Amino acid sequence: MNWRQKQADFIYCEEIIRRHSKSFYYAFSKLPKEKSNAVFAIYAFCRIADDCVDESRIKAEKLRALEQLKKELDLFQNRAEPDVPLWRALRSVFDDYPMSIKPFYDQLNGQLMDVHFSAPKTMQDLEQYSYYVAGSVGRMLLPIIASNTPRDLSGPAVNLGIAMQMTNILRDVGEDFFEKQRIYLPEEELVRYQYSRSDLQNRIINTNFIQLWEKLALRAEELYEGFFENITYFDEDSQLPVSLSAQVYREILNSVRAHHYDCLSWRNYVAEEKMNAIRKAISH
Repeated sequence: MNWRQKQADFIYCEEIIRRHSKSFYYAFSKLPKEKSNAVFAIYAFCRIADDCVDESRIKAEKLRALEQLKKELDLFQNRAEPDVPLWRALRSVFDDYPMSIKPFYDQLNGQLMDVHFSAPKTMQDLEQYSYYVAGSVGRMLLPIIASNTPRDLSGPAVNLGIAMQMTNILRDVGEDFFEKQRIYLPEEELVRYQYSRSDLQNRIINTNFIQLWEKLALRAEELYEGFFENITYFDEDSQLPVSLSAQVYREILNSVRAHHYDCLSWRNYVAEEKMNAIRKAISH
């Protein structure tokens, strides 16, 4: 592959993350170019996997799209992938870093769990699901952002992904319920805090809901802390961007709190000035 083609392929991947995740793009664009390109290619794969599930309301179409992506991943594993930008970019990443294919299959399994959705019964069920759809991404990124350490950082990387997914769930309680008819809050916790489907339908934000929400938020923050305790073992050139990504995402929880836990009527986000303030604080 010539240099011009390689650059075009990575630009294709970069545009996907730029369109779909302002916060991730903001953070990971601070990496050295070779590493940011690798992250963008991985993000593009995950985004396309996610789109297999989100772009159709028909279950059979979702399954067909996921099966096609799995077939392409099988071809990629055998070095016979389609000659298109995504797979060419990922081939460059696999050639440059000691990547594992397994978390890519885990990601597809996570998307399959979404197609065959079953509400989590326990916190353990929620964290297992969160591993497949997001913790797997931590495993994908590890060879890029922790290439110079003898320490096994798979645990902290996975924990970060799980924390981010739990943050997504806590941000999107209303959106998931009203637009997708899904409740990701564990059934055991709904019973424990006496918060019902009817309460959710009526967008009730009471003490019960706040205590339930905080139970999950505190678990997510515990996982973030476990990651930050190990940040100095990641590559020096990756510590700031990865910390920024984690801190900005974690700040979503505070945004929900600042809006009186209203994650039922609108989507909370981190304003750009706040992201800049977080970056300034981390840099110092």
